[in-house]
Amino acid sequence: MNDTVVAPGDSLQNLYLDHRSWLECWLRRRLGNAWDAADLTQDTFVRVLASHQQQPLADLREPRAYLLTVGKRLLINHQKRRSLERAYLDALAALPADQVPSPEQRWLLLETLQALDELLDGLPVLVRRVFLWAQLEGLNYAQIAGRLDISERTVKRYMAKAYEHCLLVDL
Repeated sequence: MNDTVVAPGDSLQNLYLDHRSWLECWLRRRLGNAWDAADLTQDTFVRVLASHQQQPLADLREPRAYLLTVGKRLLINHQKRRSLERAYLDALAALPADQVPSPEQRWLLLETLQALDELLDGLPVLVRRVFLWAQLEGLNYAQIAGRLDISERTVKRYMAKAYEHCLLVDL
């Protein structure tokens, strides 16, 4: 196993050359497809490059563990995005033909859904549900409280938490 400490003189190029193949194989086993694995591998190294200013590569004690952590996060995001796409396509399939959006509208809607999903990531399930019901379905606090069998005060607290999260998130 080639999991040596990155020496001060080593660069992202050396990290890439030493570990790209290993990371891509690991991702391919989880995804079952070489194209997505290659894309996520490249995305992993792009993230490493972007964070290079905060943590010099010379400080990496276990480069594979670091790459695996970044790669796993990207894999989780990829799987969530695919799940969201499937749910969206299933919803479209249930629409009457005259109500199906154009391919451009579908793409914009899917991009918006993905951005919303990323924005709300990290919120507890109930807080997220309350926020989405209020924003997307237009339910008032009393209706939401009734659906969840909680107090309106709790709904207000959840909404405040969701708004605060949206304002503070760094996308």
